[in-house]
Amino acid sequence: MDINNRSANYAYAIEDTYDAGIMLTGTEVKALREGKASFNDAFCIVDHRGEVWLKNLHIAEYSFGSYANHPPLRDRKLLLKGREIRKIGTRLKDKGYTLIPLRIWFNERGYAKVRIGLGRGKKLHDKRTSIREREAKVEMQRHLKR
Repeated sequence: MDINNRSANYAYAIEDTYDAGIMLTGTEVKALREGKASFNDAFCIVDHRGEVWLKNLHIAEYSFGSYANHPPLRDRKLLLKGREIRKIGTRLKDKGYTLIPLRIWFNERGYAKVRIGLGRGKKLHDKRTSIREREAKVEMQRHLKR
């Protein structure tokens, strides 16, 4: 089950991507397997202790959960190598860079993974260019199918 952040490539120019593990509770894993996650306003930060946190990712409560259900907008810790965290931290200090979750999936061992992208926000004219390129690509595919 893949859950993609479709608006990320529209709003940001992604330069680097990293795959990270994510610390979840049991009901969060079950809800993710059902595809109940939303990336609206989700972002990542590197705190002063050198840990990466995923904030504002909405994972809906598990429908069969009991009193042990999780809060939907909990901060979740991401698991990365120290070298990657230091590299991300130095890049985030540059003006305009932000860390955005792009995709959540389960690997072959059953662990939940998050692909995060380091990118800059696009200006309005860059967004228009992206729309134009996407429409041209769709038009080409349409003509190729004929």
